[in-house]
Amino acid sequence: MKPVYSATIMDHFRRPRNYGTLDDANVRHEISNPVCGDRIRLSLRLADGIVAAARFKGDGCAISKAAASLLTEMIHGRMVVEAAEVSDAELLTALDAEIAPSRLACALLPLEALRRGLGAYRRSGGDG
Repeated sequence: MKPVYSATIMDHFRRPRNYGTLDDANVRHEISNPVCGDRIRLSLRLADGIVAAARFKGDGCAISKAAASLLTEMIHGRMVVEAAEVSDAELLTALDAEIAPSRLACALLPLEALRRGLGAYRRSGGDG
């Protein structure tokens, strides 16, 4: 059985990758979970159909912060179409932990921010 707070979660929580703002982002989406208070703002710079840069900011539990950190690493350099297709299972597997059903919303919050942000970008006429 995997631990709730795996070494991966603790590493990304303590030393988050890609934490900060992205001034030249062309995709920004902030999302929160009113049940627990987690809040994630995801910023992306898309260029030539590729995720050229990804950053996040936010307040949240170890799981949501680690998931956001991992997600930015996972999508950086990917084609926008591939980034949009990151599955719940792919992100959960990357966390390398037993995420209880009550904590799934925490783990998947950054992925929901990605999906909504890319959706808004496409609807506004973006080329992603």
